[in-house]
Amino acid sequence: MKPAEVKIQNIEKSYEGVKALYNISLDIQPGELFGFIGPDGAGKTTLFRIMASLLLPDAGKITVSGLDVVANYKELRHILGYMPGRFSLYPDLSVEENLRFFAGVHGTTIKQNYDLIKDIYQQIEPFKNRPAGKLSGGMKQKLALSCALIHKPALLLLDEPTTGVDAVSRQEFWNMLKHLKKEGITIVVSTPYMDEASLCDKVALMQKGQIMDIEKPAVIVEKFGYQLLSIKSNRMFALLHDLQQFEHSLSAYRFGDSIHYIPESPIKDFNILSYKLAERGHSEIVIKETQAVVEDCFILLMQQSEKAHGINS
Repeated sequence: MKPAEVKIQNIEKSYEGVKALYNISLDIQPGELFGFIGPDGAGKTTLFRIMASLLLPDAGKITVSGLDVVANYKELRHILGYMPGRFSLYPDLSVEENLRFFAGVHGTTIKQNYDLIKDIYQQIEPFKNRPAGKLSGGMKQKLALSCALIHKPALLLLDEPTTGVDAVSRQEFWNMLKHLKKEGITIVVSTPYMDEASLCDKVALMQKGQIMDIEKPAVIVEKFGYQLLSIKSNRMFALLHDLQQFEHSLSAYRFGDSIHYIPESPIKDFNILSYKLAERGHSEIVIKETQAVVEDCFILLMQQSEKAHGINS
């Protein structure tokens, strides 16, 4: 089966008058590993449910390899693998029973497509008789992925698959996705973790039901266009407030154990900035220039959008 092409055209969705998606349009190319990146409430899950034909849009259209997700939902189910954000397998059935069930639903067997899931399933096969509900988070994740893949779909939808699992399991999962991409499957994944954006071929940055940018992660970073400083002092809470209040401050926000600061124009002499902070009672000041990552780009785009719409950040 050829990898699927996804076309999303002017999709909108509201819940009881609250807009969840605003005029979403984009194309996902066959064989692409595409990521929707954004926090809770960005609209990712709503969009995934519409793509999976589980939810009707208020307006717009989505096609998967030419199949309309509303009109052709029965045909779509045969070429689609869907892994929802919450564990949705049968907790009382064993690992092997769950896999057999989902293979049977799609008219196939574990043996027929075992090569596709082999690298994933072998990690949980020693526990094949254990009830799915008693698996660890990482094992549940691998079982759910195996069940979504067992019929060899052309499109794999993964809604926040790494939420709630440990860092090692997250890394293992992305390694599995890279392998699956080589099998000729179009993979669409959503995540609130900005560091996972760099693992995708292309990403859409989402916030409050809107797409702020769609590009390759490296291109998004290249477009950042501002000097970015990493700053620390002995008064970190006050440091954030003071940097935000400076006259020529474009943005300041917490980033790990430092404050990322974006001045309106580049600062060449850090001593001047250190002196201004010292005047406000700061000491042990460390200022370093740093490279932007996707999270910096997301925060800046979000703040610019809020200012454009008159929303206080």
